[in-house]
Amino acid sequence: MGKILVSACLMGDRVRYDGRDNLLDHPVIKRWRDEGRLVKICPESVGGLPTPRAPSETQSKFPIMITDRTGEDVTPAFLMGAEKTLELAKKEHVCCALMKAKSPSCGNTQIYDGSFSGQLIEGSGVAASELLRSGIPVFNEHQLEELFQFVDQR
Repeated sequence: MGKILVSACLMGDRVRYDGRDNLLDHPVIKRWRDEGRLVKICPESVGGLPTPRAPSETQSKFPIMITDRTGEDVTPAFLMGAEKTLELAKKEHVCCALMKAKSPSCGNTQIYDGSFSGQLIEGSGVAASELLRSGIPVFNEHQLEELFQFVDQR
């Protein structure tokens, strides 16, 4: 039985930038939790960012630059969080990850464009990118069926 890395906000931890959670209430996720298969982490929290905090968006990918709404460069905290997320994933030998869609850390297919206007662009957040580069598949809360199929095939 493989372990699954999961964004802490999806498990009900109040670590979102606004101090809220994104609790994912699904019977399979609950079963995995009860079986001890879930390894939760918030890359932004372990990177040193407080909760609550100003929302952040990726301004550029090359070189990576993430700022919060006030213009403060928060790139170092996001990079530290991504590094710690990958370290935990490797240490726990996770088979895959379930991460928060659209997050500048955890988004796996789309992230906000940096204008703080709600516009999305193709791309992944820094923690999701680290996992993907290391061969760890990343799913989001809108891809649960794909996640379940992936885990069942292992």
